[in-house]
Amino acid sequence: MPQNKKTQNTKSNNRASWRHYDFTTAGPVDDYLYSMLPKRDPVLAEMEDYASQHKVPIVGPAVARVLQQLALTIKARAVFELGSAIGYSTIWWAQAVGDSGRVIYTDGDSKNAERARGYFTRAGVTNRITLHVGDALEFLSEQKQEFDIIFNDVDKEDYPRVLRLVAPKLRKGGLFITDNVLWSGRVAEKSPKDATTKAILEFNRKLYDSNDFYTTILPIRDGLAVALKK
Repeated sequence: MPQNKKTQNTKSNNRASWRHYDFTTAGPVDDYLYSMLPKRDPVLAEMEDYASQHKVPIVGPAVARVLQQLALTIKARAVFELGSAIGYSTIWWAQAVGDSGRVIYTDGDSKNAERARGYFTRAGVTNRITLHVGDALEFLSEQKQEFDIIFNDVDKEDYPRVLRLVAPKLRKGGLFITDNVLWSGRVAEKSPKDATTKAILEFNRKLYDSNDFYTTILPIRDGLAVALKK
């Protein structure tokens, strides 16, 4: 499939839906950052376009590059992804871990998983990915191995529960990475009343206070928490 320039160099007057969280930088600066991104391969470009048209939540290419860079930095070979949707970030992880690595995809929607399977085949990374359809947290709790990276992008009200599960499943020096921790700026509200924002606030505070992790929130897109397992 030909490269889709619209999804690769998105302009401010035609922003992809996965960019609606970009509130941390001014519009022109944000547009500049996205314009600097190298072109994605046809499969990823198609996924970005599909996500925009169907309002499917994906991390988008700016965050995906950070994820892949972090995986390459620690030479990750085992990645567990909590909440994978159509598998956009899964492909970036799979490209990072190489042929000897393994990425676990999880999602509660079988239709998402089936679409993701097709993308994985076309991207040439099927042999690096294990698909699981069902409760991601329950599946993580059943794992006996330690992972190099655990990526958290499940329902936000489950974030505090994820934090209680994740430390024993991550190797020392591994990374626990969580998306949407700034929640479109709602974490800065003085008295948030909705359960989702409260859950994210609880998660962020407990993650920073945890003796198991050294944490930094990166203000990219909707906020990315990167926590190093001590």
